[in-house]
Amino acid sequence: MTALELRKHRSEKMLERLRALGLKLTLQRRAIVRQFAADESHPTAQELFERLQREFPKMSFATVYNTLDALTDAGLSSTLRLGTAQASGGREANAARFDPNVEPHHHAVCDRCGAIVDVPARSLAPAEAATRALEQTAPGFSLRSVERIYRGICSTCARPASKRDERKEK
Repeated sequence: MTALELRKHRSEKMLERLRALGLKLTLQRRAIVRQFAADESHPTAQELFERLQREFPKMSFATVYNTLDALTDAGLSSTLRLGTAQASGGREANAARFDPNVEPHHHAVCDRCGAIVDVPARSLAPAEAATRALEQTAPGFSLRSVERIYRGICSTCARPASKRDERKEK
């Protein structure tokens, strides 16, 4: 399946599920879902709202947030709070981010620009050794999944400033 086909499939699946939950599929809600399903940047509700505001000037922030929240409740999205080290590029440091990728994966987070990239994983189930260690240090803790967050500097930010500036101009 190509990336375009995957995004379209993801969007259709999200819309079907929202319909099944009894939500009206308004023009605004459809636009939110399509934009979100195609977005791999792990956007905040505010970022999606700002992107759609030109097309839908009367749309409320609550519509965007509630749609993302319904997708998360339906298991078609996840909410992340990755606490990026620096808020730059307009990104808030600890804002809730939404992830349309529900396949097992970890995240690589750039400490400089806040970019987030999905890193595929076979499973999010904890290793036996980790489970034993957790049982010893936090008895009774109910473990749902394990996620790794790789922190560092992305390739764009690692380039010398002159190379980054050249890329922005293109």
